[in-house]
Amino acid sequence: MSGETMPRRHRLSARRIVLVLFLAFLVIEAILLPAPWEVEKLRTMNPRVTALMKERLAQAKARHEYYVIHRSYVPLSRISKNLVHAIIVGEDGTFYQDDGVDWYEVEQAFIADVKAMKVIRGSSTISMQLAKNLWFSTSRDPLTKINEMISAYMLNFYLSKSRILELYLNYIEFGRGMFGAQAASEYYFNEPASALTRDQAAKLEAIVPDPLHFSPNSEARFVTFRTADILLRMKERGW
Repeated sequence: MSGETMPRRHRLSARRIVLVLFLAFLVIEAILLPAPWEVEKLRTMNPRVTALMKERLAQAKARHEYYVIHRSYVPLSRISKNLVHAIIVGEDGTFYQDDGVDWYEVEQAFIADVKAMKVIRGSSTISMQLAKNLWFSTSRDPLTKINEMISAYMLNFYLSKSRILELYLNYIEFGRGMFGAQAASEYYFNEPASALTRDQAAKLEAIVPDPLHFSPNSEARFVTFRTADILLRMKERGW
């Protein structure tokens, strides 16, 4: 009798330990989420530095590399509609309809990742990308993705769509040390963000998935193919 009881007790004890560790992990993950008042203050406050900027600075420091952040904040009214349209068709076609998460894309990404047994397809909306840039890391692990989703919901609850777009376009990474539409437009095209043409906007959007390896002025197949695709999608939507 006792020989059967001891292993069972051990099994119960092990399950409790696993459960406690799992709950502790969930608590730690929840702590990483931005507080509601931290999200709400974004209605009028523009962060000086983001989690992504801090991560890039730390990476450069670890490699003993010189790194400077280039960013110039401009209101949405001073960013070309061409770039707004290119970003929407390229990153989040249902931006004005979704509540921060595109569940169809999440489902399709999950199916593709399960089949490949690794992360191969993204499902991030503009709101999720903004949340990642502001508060999280470039990690693609599932728990970080869940935090991005929750934070995206919070962004859409407290902020207007135009405010989310403005923040996104001012903090998105467009190259090494290059953050925001204004800095990228001046660096790559010697133009303010307000003057971007359709072609220039599509080229900038083309490098959003991998801004550290591609330039909008590059003739790499990835950039040229994606630029053409973005322009076609803009045309199909009357943009």
